[in-house]
Amino acid sequence: METKTKFIEFMKAAGVLTLGDFTTKSGRKTPYFINTGNYRTGEQLAKLGEYYARTIAASGEKFDILFGPAYKGIPLVAVTAAALWSGHGINVSYAFNRKEAKDHGEGGVIVGATPKAGDRIAIIEDVTTAGTSVRETLAIMQNFEDVKVTALFVSVDRCERGTGEKSALREIAEEYGIRVYPIVTSREIAATLPAGGAERAAMEAYLAEYGAE
Repeated sequence: METKTKFIEFMKAAGVLTLGDFTTKSGRKTPYFINTGNYRTGEQLAKLGEYYARTIAASGEKFDILFGPAYKGIPLVAVTAAALWSGHGINVSYAFNRKEAKDHGEGGVIVGATPKAGDRIAIIEDVTTAGTSVRETLAIMQNFEDVKVTALFVSVDRCERGTGEKSALREIAEEYGIRVYPIVTSREIAATLPAGGAERAAMEAYLAEYGAE
């Protein structure tokens, strides 16, 4: 839990994790907000890549390509692939997609390592709530024959219900046979807040209403 606590404090210091009153895209009122677009310095990116790399190394997952979906996944996949090599001696290829296919030169929608038959793909994401962007990435991978997405790494799992009582990430994991690894979860964030405080009470109430079992 020590590494998780340090990561939570890192997000707060970077202005990525803020507590207060916010409204999500779905219209829900939430007591906390995560905006990974607030990582703005080389130091922050280097540290973020190392946190992802530690999670990946600890997972023991074996894969051929680390894939970051555009746009936020592009810097994530680059710094994490570099951190895996420099800090853990793990050398993997990386790739990301263009939002629009390139119509000149070599063409295509993939930049970096193009998936080929037999490749195992791990996806790297920032924050997952409903899992929409993950499903979009899985749809892209279906364009490549005999490619298997095996794992998903996210910085924060908001632990919110999907279409049923399970979390959106759990639904995706079971539907597609993918193993999911968050650096931290919203419940772990709540656990670091002062017991009996208003911020913790607000997060616990939110998770009681919208959180998965």
